[in-house]
Amino acid sequence: MAERDGGKQPIILKKIKKGGHAHHGGAWKVAYADFVTAMMAFFLLLWLLNSVTEEQLQGISNYFSPVVISGSESGAGGMLGGRSLSEDGARISDKAPVVSLDLPAVRAGGGPTASEQAGETTPDTPPNTETADQEDLDRALREREQRAFDRARDALQATIEAVPSLQKLGKSLLIDDTTEGLRIQIVDQEGLAMFPRGDAEMYLHTRRLMEAVAKVVTRMPQRLAITGHTDSTPFAGDGNYTNWELSLDRANAARRELMRLGVPEDRISRVVGKADRDPLMAGDPANLRNRRLSIVLLRGTGQPGESGVAVPLESRP
Repeated sequence: MAERDGGKQPIILKKIKKGGHAHHGGAWKVAYADFVTAMMAFFLLLWLLNSVTEEQLQGISNYFSPVVISGSESGAGGMLGGRSLSEDGARISDKAPVVSLDLPAVRAGGGPTASEQAGETTPDTPPNTETADQEDLDRALREREQRAFDRARDALQATIEAVPSLQKLGKSLLIDDTTEGLRIQIVDQEGLAMFPRGDAEMYLHTRRLMEAVAKVVTRMPQRLAITGHTDSTPFAGDGNYTNWELSLDRANAARRELMRLGVPEDRISRVVGKADRDPLMAGDPANLRNRRLSIVLLRGTGQPGESGVAVPLESRP
């Protein structure tokens, strides 16, 4: 076999096909990324220019102007002239009051301003901010006092609901906000009077209800106004003792009970008997719910530094 082939090795031929595209590298990716970054910066610049006001653009222009003694028309002289890019200005807290002051412009060196050169005058003294500051303080104190009233109302209602022996008295307790203050009323209901008819001596369940009221009232700083009311039924008895005296005696009984439960005497502002002249049920003056006690935490009398003032007891129509 070797002799027939002459001892020669076979020859193998390989055919190589070359690709149609050459490799160009990744430089184009870097160039494309730079282009996209530049476009993003360009559109961001357009958005910023569109979102600022003319005055802010003027402030930016002044910043890049040649430096002179006073090259800015703004008081701050900074890049944005004391303003932010937002039209609303710097972010501020919504908890604290903000006072806006318009101060006269003064050029560096003490010279006249442009408005003064044009004939416009400015006040010789800065605006008085004491009034504005006092109004902001009063508003903050009123809001804090209202929150305290809301907590007191919730606490009293929770106390009534938590004590089984007081739950049936829930309809006898009315709590509402008035212009005078937080008013707590203890009213008669069908089959459950607060006082014996024609008498100023409290029932035992009335005293328990007064204890719940006193627990809340003693924690509050406001002075108290106590008022007694009756219905329109004439008082059966001596003509010298009428619903006027009865309503005042019941108000005084409430005052004595509150003081026994820990309310200081100097927190009692007034004790008033109104007979049937201020009915709860205006359309039905003889309704038993008109017989009630009213205890008002007087608005604006519990601020820090203000002490209670005892006012002589009185009977008013």
